[in-house]
Amino acid sequence: MFEYIGAIHMHSIYSDGSGEVPEIVKSASEVGLDYILLTDHNTLRALKEGYEGWHGSTLLLVGCELNDKQNKNHYLAFGINQAFSTRLSAAEYVRKVNEAGGIGFIAHPHEKRTHMKEHPSYPWTDWEVVGFTGIEIWNHMSEWMENLTEENKYQAFLHPLKTIVSPQKKTLKVWDELNLKHKIVGIGGVDAHAHKYNLLGFLEVEIFPYKVLFKSIRTHILTSEEIKKGKTEEAVEKAKKQLYSALAYGSCFIANDYHGDSTGFKFFAESEKKIFNMGDKIAKYAGVKLRIEIPNHKAEIKLIRNGRVIDSWENQEVMVNVNSKGIYRVEVYLNGKAWIYSNHIRIGL
Repeated sequence: MFEYIGAIHMHSIYSDGSGEVPEIVKSASEVGLDYILLTDHNTLRALKEGYEGWHGSTLLLVGCELNDKQNKNHYLAFGINQAFSTRLSAAEYVRKVNEAGGIGFIAHPHEKRTHMKEHPSYPWTDWEVVGFTGIEIWNHMSEWMENLTEENKYQAFLHPLKTIVSPQKKTLKVWDELNLKHKIVGIGGVDAHAHKYNLLGFLEVEIFPYKVLFKSIRTHILTSEEIKKGKTEEAVEKAKKQLYSALAYGSCFIANDYHGDSTGFKFFAESEKKIFNMGDKIAKYAGVKLRIEIPNHKAEIKLIRNGRVIDSWENQEVMVNVNSKGIYRVEVYLNGKAWIYSNHIRIGL
């Protein structure tokens, strides 16, 4: 498998971000990201203006963040050529994204903050909706704002990476429950805006700078075929298709790479001399072995089946026999800090 590391969910001057698109992709390239997915609110202007494609060694793809007329039910849509009206319901724009051949992910689903009137919460409320590809299980900006207090705000402004702890337990619970019915892919998002705030009346501080957030929550995508760089429209479209296909399939994992480089993490199953990776399904559980490999570190590994921790180890490599059907995923903690979250492998379901 070929591994590609990128950041998902960010905003430019075309909606409520402070950065020009070339500046954003330059920051991504400087920290070594293979791809970024731009998601301005309800607009694909960056796509229309020709920014999608390779910028040096970084692939910029353009999606958008949709919402309903109450400004709830935010939805990260990719692989579409037009945005949709905010007068539509969540069910309608999820359906329209699918009809256009795109994919979509529920953004920051369980925001609940009430302590910031100028930045209210934007939760997903319509859980009757079907057809979405996945869920943003970890959102940097959302967690940062949810955890912000009068006591910690100056520290949080100065060190936006240190106050990020883990995905919400409620989000992980819902994600597991939905996967018991059918595949729902998990992704991570930075939700970068590079907002600038005036502190103490004279000190302007930029929180969530693009370059800083690009070092935190990343989605590592695995493909069976190498994604090759090329300036032609055909090369860009092929790379785009490869990346979106892997993302939609669930061939990816989420990591807070601020804690440590997670490149090379592996979670796969072996059955009848075949290898099954994240996003795959195995018909029978008899004779199946799960393998977990952690790059360059000994860490706490938790194996989760149907939303419950069934075993844990302090190790760098684990092999375990499967003795019951279910949906399996892995969480990894480095020095006590949440680090890696795999997507599921479905076994016997």
